[in-house]
Amino acid sequence: MEYGLQMYSLRDITGQDLKGALKKVSEIGYKGVEFAGFFGHPAEEVKGWLDEYGLKVTGTHTGYNLLTDDFDGTVAYHKAIGCDTLIIPGADTSCAKAMDELVENLNKWQPLLEKEGISLQYHNHHSEFLPNKDGQIPMEEMAKRTNIKFEIDTYWAFAAKRDPLEVITRLKDRISFIHLKDGNGGHTGYSLGMGSAPVKAVWERAKELGFYMVVESEGCEPDGVSEVTRCFEYLKSLGE
Repeated sequence: MEYGLQMYSLRDITGQDLKGALKKVSEIGYKGVEFAGFFGHPAEEVKGWLDEYGLKVTGTHTGYNLLTDDFDGTVAYHKAIGCDTLIIPGADTSCAKAMDELVENLNKWQPLLEKEGISLQYHNHHSEFLPNKDGQIPMEEMAKRTNIKFEIDTYWAFAAKRDPLEVITRLKDRISFIHLKDGNGGHTGYSLGMGSAPVKAVWERAKELGFYMVVESEGCEPDGVSEVTRCFEYLKSLGE
């Protein structure tokens, strides 16, 4: 079974050596990468590194501001590196006004991106499962008022005291990717299998539903490479 890695997990080295980080990802055994920034590198350079190390880009975490400020440039970059999935890693959902603006933009951008062969998705944290200032549950609002897909971060759903298995099963038709992550319900991350999140059960359900699983780690102990290596070894121990 193939797994992807969210490059945020290697944030201790990506800013200084993105090429070296990608090489490490390939050597560990991950097959896909989900970018969290490109640190000024031209798209052609990044595409060359992906090809050199036999990696596929499964998606990007692209800041909301990049779509509002440089939509065309963002689209061009994605196409140049062969990326067909753009994931907003979070946005202001704190009140009804913010939700209205977000929903309006998501509904505006989705068809424009689809015309370019790019799927628009949204990645949650814990707050999207909790009531905002006006009593709205942001995940429910986006599910009802848009047709975008979701990259469910199963740990943050767990941290919000939601059952991640119920979430990914209920939203299965709106999901292509999930984040696998572990912890004890707070902001401190743990290697997969070392926290209290139901990682194995999520893995089993995601496998049944055919989701592509992307590892993301909040911890870097003692460094990012060691952390994501432990996570990969845990996943391989679960079998195929």
